[in-house]
Amino acid sequence: MAKELSTEQREGLLHTLKARFEKNMNRHQDMEWADVQAKLEANPEKLWSLHEMEITGGEPDVIGHGNQTGEYIFYDCSVESPKGRRSICYDREALESRKEHKPKNSAVEMAAAMGIELLSEEQYRDLQKFGNFDVKTSSWVVTPASIRNLGGAIFCDRRYDTVFVYHNGAESYYAARGFRGSLRV
Repeated sequence: MAKELSTEQREGLLHTLKARFEKNMNRHQDMEWADVQAKLEANPEKLWSLHEMEITGGEPDVIGHGNQTGEYIFYDCSVESPKGRRSICYDREALESRKEHKPKNSAVEMAAAMGIELLSEEQYRDLQKFGNFDVKTSSWVVTPASIRNLGGAIFCDRRYDTVFVYHNGAESYYAARGFRGSLRV
């Protein structure tokens, strides 16, 4: 599959990202859209990944800037876990372990195919500084190997104005659980 956008897709995505950027300045104070756009236009494969985030319901937006690297950091900022990434288990191993009623995909594989990374628990908590996310849904996050090796995986949500971290079998999947990703450009 070609990881390139058509001119129409690229222009539409840049318009959407700019509008979201301008509407949510609290997420990226002291940053200018023109600088972000220049970086995006110089990295078409990253634009493709942002498009994948967008079409699966992630509503990606800039939430930081790496001073040493010069990279802009995008997170999925949809209010609830992205709709196009729900009802999935944690990873390929979990998917293959299910004998029946297998989900269509896994969070780790979907993220890799999109060219993004799952949020870590720390990144998930950082996202919550910008609003109330996942008050009705939950999102898989990067699971430490010590937990994954025992068959588990972790996910987060926000309830009672508090971020919670929970565990499940990595093979489990629910209609209200997806994953959030990050992308550095």
